[in-house]
Amino acid sequence: MSNIPAELKFVTSHEWVRNEGDGTVTVGISDHAQDLLGDLVHVDLPDVGEGFTAGDEIAVVESVKAASDVYCPVAGEVIEVNEELEDSPELVNTDAYGDGWLFKLKVEDEGEVDSLLDAEGYEQSLDDE
Repeated sequence: MSNIPAELKFVTSHEWVRNEGDGTVTVGISDHAQDLLGDLVHVDLPDVGEGFTAGDEIAVVESVKAASDVYCPVAGEVIEVNEELEDSPELVNTDAYGDGWLFKLKVEDEGEVDSLLDAEGYEQSLDDE
């Protein structure tokens, strides 16, 4: 069973979202997703200042098995990327919800964050796969 923290929101495409409470969110991929991908060897992150809408391809994670797109969970502007992943992409494997975060967004509509799946809903979506 994958680790699914109750305090996070999720998207069925396996991104997690932590609402920082100041109009920003931190985003990564779920423990389930990193487990499916296997050992990550490269992460291609967006540029700070770029704007995205929900569902846009925003990043790429590449493992020894395959490359996978990461989708923007909510509309917003990239305000920070996890530069440590450039030299240590394996942080996503070892700490998907901590040091393995991918990027931070200034969200356009915080209501959009509230509408994402909670941990229980995400777990149900995994059961339905």
